[in-house]
Amino acid sequence: MRKKERALEIIERLKKEYPDAGCTLDYDQAWKLLVSVRLAAQCTDARVNVVACGLYEKYPDIDALAAADPADIEEIVRPCGLGKSKARDISACMRMLKDEYGGKVPKDFDALLKLPGVGRKSANLIMGDVFGEPAIVTDTHCIRLVNRMGLVDGIKEPKKVEMALWKIIPPEEGSDFCHRLVYHGRDVCTARTKPYCEKCCLADICKKVGV
Repeated sequence: MRKKERALEIIERLKKEYPDAGCTLDYDQAWKLLVSVRLAAQCTDARVNVVACGLYEKYPDIDALAAADPADIEEIVRPCGLGKSKARDISACMRMLKDEYGGKVPKDFDALLKLPGVGRKSANLIMGDVFGEPAIVTDTHCIRLVNRMGLVDGIKEPKKVEMALWKIIPPEEGSDFCHRLVYHGRDVCTARTKPYCEKCCLADICKKVGV
């Protein structure tokens, strides 16, 4: 089975397994997803959702967060780890949104990359979830699983994985596919334990390359 054929089969099986899979970060506005995805670095989404809720209670909009002292932001987001750098990036990002984009999150991938603390993973998440544009989010689950499944060959660098997946994943499927990989990676194809291959819907077509 060629990679593109395997990819299409995996997409269809994961659709049946996780029909309602979506972003596990809570947000109701684009800027909140920007904040949450920055907080999510080396932190669980569940903890981010709790911490972000407290942050928005004190700073309910872009203007309020842009005006906040980074030290005050840090005090709130510290439980997510890397508090100083995350607070600095969030503060600078909100100021840039306010000053350069009229308080709106830009619907442009390259513009998103210019925002403080925003890399390709975050930009793709925004493009896919907020704007409904083609996107591939290469988080740790995605990178681990697509290597195990044989969709990429021993590639660990996020951008290289993303570029390889663009060649075999239909653009309209990318965002949802990556969300489903998160669910599958947490429940079945786990990182910290031996994968539960015996209950995996992909067991008969997975390469299981041991990465």
